[in-house]
Amino acid sequence: MDSSMGAGSAAQPGQSQQVTVEVAKWWWAWLVAGILWIVASIFILQFREGSVALVGIILGILFLVAGLQEFVLAAISDSWKWLWITFGVILVIGGLYALFNPVRTFAAIASMLGFLFVLIGVGWMVEAFVTKAANPLWWLGLIAGIMMLMLGFWAAGQFFVTQAYALLVFAGIWALVHGITDIIKAFAVKRLGEGTGPTAAMAA
Repeated sequence: MDSSMGAGSAAQPGQSQQVTVEVAKWWWAWLVAGILWIVASIFILQFREGSVALVGIILGILFLVAGLQEFVLAAISDSWKWLWITFGVILVIGGLYALFNPVRTFAAIASMLGFLFVLIGVGWMVEAFVTKAANPLWWLGLIAGIMMLMLGFWAAGQFFVTQAYALLVFAGIWALVHGITDIIKAFAVKRLGEGTGPTAAMAA
């Protein structure tokens, strides 16, 4: 009886390490996503008045990517699944609307940007605290979330006519911050996988 309990308790850490290694194999997905976010931010920050439709399309893609990332996080997370799924659904709905209505999206995003920034900032802050034990750079996500929260409150108090370009700048900053945090997460996930790989298991 005691030996079977010992075998069961030994199997659980082994299974957990195997899951971690499998997730770590996809570290490059976070890296690619981060690079795409940064490239998108460069395009957004270069847009002019005649690029309203293109702005709507790119913002729609950004929201879709962010929503898919939330679904992936829900799939690999042991807790707070409902929160990541909720964020994912909201972002996907916003992304689909932007893709099918790119011209109207410019005005819609400008009026909703404050709320979206606040929502994303809260999400990043919660994610930072949830992953604190496994992510030594969790505080970067917390700082990014606080910054996004402040930008959200600022954007919510602005008028569209006078602040449209400023809101686009903040959309570019959002994409840039998201890209940087994703790249940091990529290498953090890679190091986590290397620490629980076969070599580490043999050394233990």
